[in-house]
Amino acid sequence: MQFLADYYRWLLAFHIISVMFWMAGMYYLPRLFVYHVEALENKTPSEMFPVMEEKLLRIIMTPAMAAAWIFGLSLIFAGGHWPLVDIWLISKLAVVVALSAYHGFLSATRKRLLDGTPPRPSRFYRMINEVPPVLTVVIVILVVVQPF
Repeated sequence: MQFLADYYRWLLAFHIISVMFWMAGMYYLPRLFVYHVEALENKTPSEMFPVMEEKLLRIIMTPAMAAAWIFGLSLIFAGGHWPLVDIWLISKLAVVVALSAYHGFLSATRKRLLDGTPPRPSRFYRMINEVPPVLTVVIVILVVVQPF
């Protein structure tokens, strides 16, 4: 994969940019859910929340997640990490799979909120808002420190 290796720094730059955009959305969407659910619980107007949530997912989060995966997998091949033998990289990929599953959970939650009945109380969304920062810390430590 010499072709990819020649562009390693570009791939890395675009991977980091994609991850930053994805994570910005992952930090913000659960906060929107808090406000959305509180509006539903208080029976106050909440029409703007579905639009904001949908646009955040469709325009920013999902394309950024796809780009992060594409550039990240390209980095694996460009950096000579294939086949996967580094435990730190396998661990990082496992955490990114968990983060992708969380993304799917947020997407499904948005769809459930559209019917006007919150699937869970606002407190739940306040708590799950901490998932992305924790996973970010784990991923950064795995990449930078490579503890295994």
